[in-house]
Amino acid sequence: MNDINIKNKKASFNFELVEKFIAGIVLGGTEIKSIRLGKANLVDAYCYFHGDELWISGMHIAEYSFGSYNNHDPKQDRKLLLNRRELNRLKKKSQEKGFTIVATRLFLNKKGLAKLEIALAKGKREYDKRQDIRKRDSQMEIERLKKY
Repeated sequence: MNDINIKNKKASFNFELVEKFIAGIVLGGTEIKSIRLGKANLVDAYCYFHGDELWISGMHIAEYSFGSYNNHDPKQDRKLLLNRRELNRLKKKSQEKGFTIVATRLFLNKKGLAKLEIALAKGKREYDKRQDIRKRDSQMEIERLKKY
């Protein structure tokens, strides 16, 4: 049951992840059912503040196939739940130049509740990305040579 672990691989490639937080999500009935089936996507997901509340936008949760007329909107913005100290810290940091908040992982905890791992991130430049690709390729080459 707890094998749901949806990752945003683009986040670690496009951003330098500075600090991570675990947040709860306010979901409806058909949304959690779709997540339990693994039908969610975090590729374009980012977080923003509306007043003193943190919201996630761009997270796609597919419509529940057995849902009726009261099925959810797949692209709607959803409220995130963090304690006040974490929210204040994130808000202060995200207002600094170059920082944003991105979703990195969606998972179910031991109780079966959906949790979202978010990260305070700083955008990478093009040469940083090329450097990461070079490092990954050399690491793969080393692993390949270790086999023989």
